[in-house]
Amino acid sequence: MATNILFVDDEAPIRELLSLFFRKKGIEVATATTGQEALSILEDRQFDAAIVDLNLAGENGLDLLKQFKQEYPKMPVIIFTGLTGDTSLVDQVKAAGADGFMRKAEPLGNLYEEVKKHLPPQPAA
Repeated sequence: MATNILFVDDEAPIRELLSLFFRKKGIEVATATTGQEALSILEDRQFDAAIVDLNLAGENGLDLLKQFKQEYPKMPVIIFTGLTGDTSLVDQVKAAGADGFMRKAEPLGNLYEEVKKHLPPQPAA
């Protein structure tokens, strides 16, 4: 069974880049532009993890995180943000229930490692 993640970000280039990156790593990716779109996708499919942008257009990623944790408590959620410099941000995100945190400026390999930490073990090939 393939690993699959849901990626929620309002910026098309970032969604496309991460989709391509994770697919090359053998992970299936579904994308959503808004929180409502993400919740609609989750009604029909289960995901091994979700990556959520902190600042969605007109939406707060922390609100979506809380909704995910309420409705899908076993699904790990990693907050992904372009914000830099605010050291209290990590604490805020963790207090809101995030399983992980990553800044967009970090190498994609770091995001991949963060996601892998939260995925179920894969059977040996």
